[in-house]
Amino acid sequence: MAKAKVAEVKETPLMKQYNAIKAKHPGALLLFRVGDFYETFGEDAIKASKVLDIVLTKRANGAASHIELAGFPHHSLDSYLPKLVRAGNRVAICDQLEDPKEVKGIVKRGVTELVTPGLSFNDNVLDKRRNNYLASIYFGKDTLGIAFLDLSTGEFMCAEGSQSYIEKLLQSFSPSEVIYSKTAKSRAAEILKDNFSTFHCEDWVYQFDYTYEKLTNHFATNNLKGFGIENLEHGIIAAGAVLFYLEETEHKEVKHIAAISRIAEERYVWLDKFTIRNLELVYPQQDGGIPLISILDHTVTPMGSRMMKKWMVLPLKEKEPIEERLKVVEYFFSKRELADDIHNHLKQIGDLERLISKVAVGRINPREMNQLKKALKNTLPIKEILRKSSNASLKKLADQINPCEFLLEKIEKELQEDAPMLTHQGNIIKDGVDSELDEYRGLANTGKDYLVQLQHREIQRTGISSLKIAFNKVFGYYLEVTNAHKDKVPEEWIRKQTLVNAERYITPELKDYEEKILNAEERMITIEQKYFLALVQDASEFVTQIQQNARVLATVDSLLSFASVAKSNNYCKPKISDTDSLEIKDGRHPVIEKQLPIGEDYVPNDIYLDNDSQQIIIITGPNMAGKSALLRQTALIVLMAQMGSFVPASYARIGIIDKVFTRVGASDNLAKGESTFMVEMTETASILNNLSDRSLVLMDEIGRGTSTYDGISIAWSIVEFLHNHPKSRAKTLFATHYHELNQLAEDFPKIKNFNVSVKEVGNKVIFMRKLKEGGSEHSFGIHVAQMAGMPNPVVLRASEIMVHLEKDKDLHEQKEKMKDMPKNNFQLSLFEIDPKYKEAKEMLDAIDINTISPVEALLKLNEIKKKLAN
Repeated sequence: MAKAKVAEVKETPLMKQYNAIKAKHPGALLLFRVGDFYETFGEDAIKASKVLDIVLTKRANGAASHIELAGFPHHSLDSYLPKLVRAGNRVAICDQLEDPKEVKGIVKRGVTELVTPGLSFNDNVLDKRRNNYLASIYFGKDTLGIAFLDLSTGEFMCAEGSQSYIEKLLQSFSPSEVIYSKTAKSRAAEILKDNFSTFHCEDWVYQFDYTYEKLTNHFATNNLKGFGIENLEHGIIAAGAVLFYLEETEHKEVKHIAAISRIAEERYVWLDKFTIRNLELVYPQQDGGIPLISILDHTVTPMGSRMMKKWMVLPLKEKEPIEERLKVVEYFFSKRELADDIHNHLKQIGDLERLISKVAVGRINPREMNQLKKALKNTLPIKEILRKSSNASLKKLADQINPCEFLLEKIEKELQEDAPMLTHQGNIIKDGVDSELDEYRGLANTGKDYLVQLQHREIQRTGISSLKIAFNKVFGYYLEVTNAHKDKVPEEWIRKQTLVNAERYITPELKDYEEKILNAEERMITIEQKYFLALVQDASEFVTQIQQNARVLATVDSLLSFASVAKSNNYCKPKISDTDSLEIKDGRHPVIEKQLPIGEDYVPNDIYLDNDSQQIIIITGPNMAGKSALLRQTALIVLMAQMGSFVPASYARIGIIDKVFTRVGASDNLAKGESTFMVEMTETASILNNLSDRSLVLMDEIGRGTSTYDGISIAWSIVEFLHNHPKSRAKTLFATHYHELNQLAEDFPKIKNFNVSVKEVGNKVIFMRKLKEGGSEHSFGIHVAQMAGMPNPVVLRASEIMVHLEKDKDLHEQKEKMKDMPKNNFQLSLFEIDPKYKEAKEMLDAIDINTISPVEALLKLNEIKKKLAN
């Protein structure tokens, strides 16, 4: 019995409550509201103190040992929560569900929200210019399903396909969090590695019947045919699990998730995960690098910026929608005044998409409601400008904008212009909206005047010149009279308190007034909150219409940005064609040209590829001459055109490309135990196994990760494979430092040799960066080494070896010649044996090895060799 008693007192009532709530959310860091603070305990406190840099203390836990404690004021939640979430934590916010003043004993508490990296409405957690997706993956036998939800905007999508397709979507949408079923843990680890925050659900969640019902119940439909996903069994399972996860994390208000769409693979250009990374479309590969999105994204609304990122990773491959976008860009390009007018209104709109989501879940505050009003106000002139334009696509967009006049008028009529952030701060609703509110407001505003009048009146009536009116929390308003005047106090005054030098009294009139004043403030807040909640309720009737408006405005913003960038960077409108040819004149790299020093112009180049006469271009030329830039700029020009943007060229005719593959740059994965060559071969295999007739393939220095003989053999074989493929004649740019591949152009009709030209001036090399027909003779690698500051002895030795090897171009002969290589191991004793060597030593001593150029060194070397041969 005694033992049982000890066990009972081990926990304080507060810690008992805490542990019960913590047990329901074991994987989450629990922020536990205690009075004016959010507290964390135990392991959570240790973690929070490190992430937030707050003090870690200890407190007694009943008869049990002390427990760690770390906390912060409740009003600082918006500052601390983002730090916890960005550190990859799931955070359960546990609030007081009762007013402590009205409760005896412990206050009832419960988790009101579970914030995870993929689920948040907090502006400080979210990045305005990118979506915050939660992804859910279902692992079928051969096919995988995936769903993406941005809770902050209500966008919900799903798809299914092979593992490589799912990996590509993960790369494109870059979710903040990924969920999957427990049994799929090892398969998920293979795909996700350490790149995402993850959470696994119970296996029963990922069942078709359960998830199908979850979706139909949510959308209140009999089936999912209207959303175009009825037959996507794996996609449905992934999407239904998302809705389950929302319930689990206390996100119960989800009516802004009004639809689900299919990611239509057949509508978009295939970009595998390597290509999105290699081309640096959305994120740079190196710190300080600049991705393409930074050049093209001059949008002024957050939803415009988010839409452009989506366009970038999902370029179109159907001629009509591409041309529709291009025509709008051309219209804005030529009508600068109109474009500026729209631009100025768009700047006032803010994040309409996320604002209306906050309305739907009841999280909008009065200040944000005023921003919603401002957005609606500025949407009307945009609708009018688009309606009057002569562009058919813009007229169509104008028709899709709902003016929401009722809501706009209601907010304008009821909400104060400078309404505060919190509803209990008062002064939210305008005068004239509610007569009772006006009366209380008048009472509160004239209160001080009333008290002054009362004081004067009583002084005159009683003759007590030192009479004071004051207030304290114990018994409210009172009259204070010094002892010298207490005999003048009227009989009807009621004494409340005796002090050393004075007496305090109350009067019926003062008590009535006090009740009115104290009630007035409370009543004002109640009335204002009632009106504000009604306003939010009215606004929630317009969620679907305003979401639609936000999509239209995002589209207009993105196309305006394309026009603005085209104007300032001198881009041209590409011609989109159904032919299989790709023709670019004076093409430039959109990112590199913006990074050049002032006064230096980018050297433009022409590219022509088709399926019949010039399918493969082999580009040789020295290192640093610009081969990689030429490959990348070709792909970027094609993708920009198919996004609907103008392109950096003087002319471009783009035969629509359906897949872009790149193998450029050393994206080795050494930390994970994969060699550069292994990664290179994996990426190349992925290309060769997924070719189509309209593919664009860019290969840079294939085979450089292994020996020369292996490398040339592999590169040669790949080019032959691409040329002779029975079904797919992929247009290919193949940059290489293996000049031996130039031989292929003589053997295959659709292969052409080009080189990036250089100019030798004296013993210096100038890179012309110009593409011209024909192969190049050698690579100037030794010159580049010298330019990089390589020690002169190393450069000289390299020149000696190269001269020796270049005497015979035959590979097998070269292999034999390596055995005869002049050895770099002369001993000083050699010079003492023969007078000729002594003479050679004197000649060598006279050379300043740190200043001599490679060419002079070779001449000197030749002279010494002749001397020794005589």
